[in-house]
Amino acid sequence: MKNALALLYHPSAVNIEEEFLDDLFKKSVREGEEGLMLAVLEDAVACFQKYVHARDNKGKTLFREAEEWILERDSDWIFSFENICETLRINPSYLREGLMKWKERELKPGAELLIANSA
Repeated sequence: MKNALALLYHPSAVNIEEEFLDDLFKKSVREGEEGLMLAVLEDAVACFQKYVHARDNKGKTLFREAEEWILERDSDWIFSFENICETLRINPSYLREGLMKWKERELKPGAELLIANSA
């Protein structure tokens, strides 16, 4: 997850945000509600990335739900994407934009072949 967030912030240089990400993931920094919020964000990003190429109904549903949650700009709910990002001091628009750019790259024709060949 840490490297996934780093790539979203700056795809060509994972180490640029390393200090920020280290603080974000330190257990002593994230306790209680903030820890739960980080876990919710981690799970959503993981589902978004894991199921972007899903072909089965379960995977498609998990991807769609994660994407809808990420794209929702409503901040009335305490566990909304907007509120979680703000609480964790992450710019929600910046992270959202990074995820959408990542998705666009993943869904380009031939992206699955590149992934399969690199594994």
